[in-house]
Amino acid sequence: MRLLIVGSLNGQLTAATRIAMDKGASVLQADTIDTALRTLRSGRGADLVMIDVALPIARLITSLEEERIHVPVVACGIATDAKAAVAAIRAGAKEYIPLPPDAELIAAVLSAVAADSRDLVVRDEAMQAVLKLADQVAPSEASILITGESGTGKEVLARYVHRKSARVDKPFVSVNCAAIPENLLESELFGHEKGAFTGAVARRVGKFEEATGGTLLLDEISEMDVRLQAKLLRAIQERVIDRVGGGKPVPVDIRIIATSNRNLTDAVKEGRFREDLLYRLNVVNLKIPSLRDRPADILALAEHFSRKYAEINGMPERSLSADAKRELIAARWPGNVRELENTIHRAVLLASGMEIGVEAIRLPDGARMETAVPRSADPAIRAAQTAEAVTRALVGRTVAEVERDLILDTLDHCLGNRTHAAKILGISIRTLRNKLNEYEADGIDVPDPGTSRIATA
Repeated sequence: MRLLIVGSLNGQLTAATRIAMDKGASVLQADTIDTALRTLRSGRGADLVMIDVALPIARLITSLEEERIHVPVVACGIATDAKAAVAAIRAGAKEYIPLPPDAELIAAVLSAVAADSRDLVVRDEAMQAVLKLADQVAPSEASILITGESGTGKEVLARYVHRKSARVDKPFVSVNCAAIPENLLESELFGHEKGAFTGAVARRVGKFEEATGGTLLLDEISEMDVRLQAKLLRAIQERVIDRVGGGKPVPVDIRIIATSNRNLTDAVKEGRFREDLLYRLNVVNLKIPSLRDRPADILALAEHFSRKYAEINGMPERSLSADAKRELIAARWPGNVRELENTIHRAVLLASGMEIGVEAIRLPDGARMETAVPRSADPAIRAAQTAEAVTRALVGRTVAEVERDLILDTLDHCLGNRTHAAKILGISIRTLRNKLNEYEADGIDVPDPGTSRIATA
């Protein structure tokens, strides 16, 4: 975690610095915006900028945008300076922190930035095999190619590899090759000298130099122009780069991880990707399965996101109903984990009652999810599809969880009739009542006689 603090604010930011360092952050300090910009251009980089609210924040953010330096900015100021706080947020600051600094608040901001925005949640055997291979190769210096559909979590896995590597204490720098215009990507990667092109107001260190000692992620590398691929190949082979407009090679020490949602072998055959570059990158291939092929991960991630967004939105945590779980398992998930996260976020906001029910599992326009197997009007086919979904939903779950859902679903079916439910389940009425008492003690909704959770939702 790299923190750049700009300004002094009568020593209050110095206190914030001490708190940040106690939380494990490496801290740089700059007195002025110009000094801060020089620091960022130099390649020392930052994951977060904290700035005195009295400084011209709009100028800093405009300069960062013009020079394509991507780093979140947080403003800090005395608690009573409300107008300055509003102006900072309007200028583009992500947050305002009142001073004197609160240790818990500083820690929360640093934690949010250091969390890498996504968590690695794995329960399915298919993904566990990928993770095992990642654990084996992470300590090495080998280049890694991570492949998989869009939204499967390629960058999350890349950050996991970095955390498991010997370079964990050095920078992790990411470049999205698809998001940067072709004519600017070379400068973004290798840097430029002052005056190298229109808008090059000062020397700027590129991502290769910024990542020196650490890991450079080349995200969606398949989108890189073939001509630039030749320069990238040289940089990887010789561990030297040339800044745009520069005349002196610059040595770099980095570990390369690349990602692609395309088949690079096909791209080589079509002349859109260099074969020699593919060989350099693809020392180890970590292939992430699509989410629809990881049924146990669907439920594990859904539960994780439901807790996450309940906390973010200040709402009570609610479990997913059995029907909601079956709906999630049966969905196609063309957007993979990214789509699942958005779906659960919506469901947390839309759900009513004690559980997140199937009625809350909706697309942004309110329509039902598209299932992997088309819905059929034939009851027998629908029953078979449901049975298959239920079977897949069992993977990765504990016996206690499966037992609880089976008991409660059976009780729903019997409209709360304990005697009838116990006969269907093949257990004594006493055992059933003991189980239901345990569930109620855990805050789980148990239907009263003559009712069901579905009917009362």
